[in-house]
Amino acid sequence: MVPKDIRERYDKLKAAVNKYRTLRHVYDKEEISIEAEDTLKAELAGIEKDYPELITPDSPSQRVAGRPLPQFKKVRHKVAQWSFNDAFSIVDIQEYDTRVKRMLGFEPNATVVYTCELKIDGLKVVLEYEKGFLKTAATRGDGIVGEDVTHNIRTIESVPLRLARPVDAIVEGEVWMSEQALKQVNAGRKKNDEPLFQNPRNAAAGSIRQLDPKVAAARGLDTFIYDVAQSQELLPATQFEELEYLRGLGFKVNPHCELAGSVEEIIEYWEKWKTKSKSQGYWIDGVVVKVNERRLQERLGYTGKAPRFAVAFKFPAEQVTTVVEDIALQVGRTGVLTPVAHLRPVLVAGSTVSRATLHNEDEIKRLDVRVGDTVILQKAGDVIPDIVRVLTELRPKSAKAYKWPTRVAECGGDGSLERVPGQAAWRCVYKNSFAQQRRVLRHFASKGALHIEGLGPSTVDALMEKGLVQHFDDFFTLNEGDVLTLEGFAELSAKKLIESIASKKKTLLSRLLNGLSINHVGEETAILLAHNFKTIDDVAHASEDDLAAIEGIGPIVAKSIFDWFREAVNRELVGRLKKHLTIQSEKISRRVLAEKMPLAGKTFVLTGSLESMSRDEAKEKLRQLGANVANSVSKNTYAVVAGEEAGTKLDKARELGVQVLTEREFLKLIA
Repeated sequence: MVPKDIRERYDKLKAAVNKYRTLRHVYDKEEISIEAEDTLKAELAGIEKDYPELITPDSPSQRVAGRPLPQFKKVRHKVAQWSFNDAFSIVDIQEYDTRVKRMLGFEPNATVVYTCELKIDGLKVVLEYEKGFLKTAATRGDGIVGEDVTHNIRTIESVPLRLARPVDAIVEGEVWMSEQALKQVNAGRKKNDEPLFQNPRNAAAGSIRQLDPKVAAARGLDTFIYDVAQSQELLPATQFEELEYLRGLGFKVNPHCELAGSVEEIIEYWEKWKTKSKSQGYWIDGVVVKVNERRLQERLGYTGKAPRFAVAFKFPAEQVTTVVEDIALQVGRTGVLTPVAHLRPVLVAGSTVSRATLHNEDEIKRLDVRVGDTVILQKAGDVIPDIVRVLTELRPKSAKAYKWPTRVAECGGDGSLERVPGQAAWRCVYKNSFAQQRRVLRHFASKGALHIEGLGPSTVDALMEKGLVQHFDDFFTLNEGDVLTLEGFAELSAKKLIESIASKKKTLLSRLLNGLSINHVGEETAILLAHNFKTIDDVAHASEDDLAAIEGIGPIVAKSIFDWFREAVNRELVGRLKKHLTIQSEKISRRVLAEKMPLAGKTFVLTGSLESMSRDEAKEKLRQLGANVANSVSKNTYAVVAGEEAGTKLDKARELGVQVLTEREFLKLIA
């Protein structure tokens, strides 16, 4: 018997996957990303694995995506068209290799050679040649019947109208559009008030399905051909040689294929292209792994929808689906409450995520997110996990709208809350709750602030619970005996911690300002203040107008800094810290900025990872040259430095027309 909740979930998943696949493959519309759709399919397949009695012929797992559109002439494929099964992790590809060897009757340590090819994210086409001349071109459709798109395929320069030899052949490949071509197409559509294409894959599919070939001809389409479905000539003995055979006939073949003699080499190829994929100008969403020898391919054969001798090894998804298991409130350093979604753990962009911020009450209402909901989770490049959409068709009947509380115990006192004036945020009325102080003290010792090694979150918590630390300056009055009272500390480790704390008694003004947990003052703002004021007393005595006059500090931030230093308890705290600390000045005179700093006044944003240095090192080099470093892209940004796996900041830069520097261009600039 299948449990009722499992059956209900399965039925909803099946309906949702069928809906999104039909929109994508039949109507070229993308309501959710293909990665999010993949995770729905994976969950569905997992249920079918546990409860095979649920599988029916109309399950999305049992058929090839797509259906011919009625306005196109239909083409019945002479060779059935297949889609690949997917592997999403290193464990998946290891299991695939084990399965291949088992089905071939090989020993586990036997060698199977594979061909690794890039998986181009475009539209699959099937080309038929008769005596060397292009006869028909069709989409994959449902695998049995496709759409006749010969009139449009003939407009693509990389498709030979006549082969190098007069052979009868059927070949398969991918039609794709470059990101540059997509920009040009969307610019024209925007000018004509037409809806923009969401990505190159949709644009390529929409272009091939035009009734007027002049439209397709104007869109800069291209192809990569990767397989011979049928030929009157004797085919090569291996997949790798088959790619050369296709080149010899005159087809454009992707040049980045490699042989792999082990599963470790497959993973190495996948890891390399996971990093390099965004530098090619065309979309790549994974690699295709095929058993290299044709005779072994024939022995392995096919399942109902996919070849057993090949698998699509997908890159880590930047968008996935998961389920919200709870919504909890977290008290921040400034007393502001942040709602956090507790999620069913899911792998996204290479790491397992079980938490995602919901930002504030208004965001919860906008998304209408509820406990039990299936959501799309996004983590692009260096962006923290974010819920971007609720799939309401998968919502369980028991899900209830989230009700914002009036009191929160972690706030301390009577737990009462207040709305921050002019903002969507709520905060604790009582300002000194244990939860809030814990975060404040953890931050003071963290890498971006005083950077006290050995003074991690658990040690800070233990010191607070013992009553040894209540304020920032208490760290500098600790001795070895105090630390020895903490569980897990011995004489040597206690001595090391005290020495580590002592080494930070000489610190930069910017680090101290960042560590004070002044509302709206993070690392970048703290550096701006340190470049404009010589001492912390100068910052404390500055007027709101003085602060707001600094480029990069607006009136809201200026008021927050001004108000913080007006509170007596904060002035007393700074006075006590000055007794323990030597605070180094970082002020840069305007004359030096203007005359000697080549990047003075220019604002940079970094996204993605750099090979030659860490993000912090890159920021420091920019600041040494007088530049400002910001966390978000605006029209005032001078340039965005885009490393590997750049996130949404790169998209924002392109949208605003901000120049984008590659790592090589960045290194040349700072040299």
